[in-house]
Amino acid sequence: MLLVLRALGLGDFLTGLPAIQLLKEAHPAHELVLAAPAVFAPIVELAAAVEALQPTGELMPIDRRYVGVDVAVDLHGKGPASRRLLAELRPCRLVGFAHPAAGLVGPAWLPGEHEVTRWCRMVAEAFGLTGRRWPGVVGAVEVPPLDAPAGVTIVHPGAAAGSRRWLPERFAEVATELRRQGHRVVITGGSRERSLVQGIATATGATAMLGLSLVELFAVVASARLVVCGDTGVAHVASNYQTPSVVLFGPVSPVGWGPPPDPRHRAIFHGDGRGDPHAEEPDPALLRITVPEVLAAVAEVAAAVPSHVNPVSSASRRSPW
Repeated sequence: MLLVLRALGLGDFLTGLPAIQLLKEAHPAHELVLAAPAVFAPIVELAAAVEALQPTGELMPIDRRYVGVDVAVDLHGKGPASRRLLAELRPCRLVGFAHPAAGLVGPAWLPGEHEVTRWCRMVAEAFGLTGRRWPGVVGAVEVPPLDAPAGVTIVHPGAAAGSRRWLPERFAEVATELRRQGHRVVITGGSRERSLVQGIATATGATAMLGLSLVELFAVVASARLVVCGDTGVAHVASNYQTPSVVLFGPVSPVGWGPPPDPRHRAIFHGDGRGDPHAEEPDPALLRITVPEVLAAVAEVAAAVPSHVNPVSSASRRSPW
């Protein structure tokens, strides 16, 4: 059995799937269990590389049923806290990044790598797979078998931290102009973003899509015409389904967390990547992004990709990084 720890957010879950796929390809006879938040259970069912989910929270103890597991892989971070959680299970083999100060051995953690590249490289180096072509983010999660409105433009104003939330009034300006251009705009958000979503929808005449489950959100993104959002999990959902996107970055550089290099996607960034992604106030670099700039990026994406058809093909799942 392979036990993989990646108990983080939605974007982390999706950017970790290519490395998980690489692990599974290298160990086809092993059952692969992902230790991650329970909220991802319906999405795990759509991810071919993962056979079971073991619910756990960030840096929380993992169920003792996995004591003595064949291989434990730390895709959570560079340690040492996450490595200790896995070491407590006394696996036959424990793999993760090196942390010299904590006496942990493994591949070197390299600053500035894209998140997909980082974890695929770690797995490739640790398991002697350096000659193998890495999987990509596209199609790692299948399209949910749910009815969803086709061809809507999603404006997703929320993010886990204030530093990554563009101003609501600017999202409203974008939504208003896109509606004027003929887009069927919907505003999406999580349960804690109800007032934000409703406020923008009311101000613009767009449709508020509230109360979506995670799998319903995936279905809506998969069939959408376009996604406009900040540096948040929805951007990675769009990358997974090759849904055209315009993604606004502030404290964190798209070099590490941006969409694949594809004309379907535009990342807008005016910072140095040294901001605080967990701060409460919008990052100054994010505030330097203007409404006309976002609308111009939307036009560029539309010109590059005049139509968007899903579902994605598994044949396109090889990494462009």
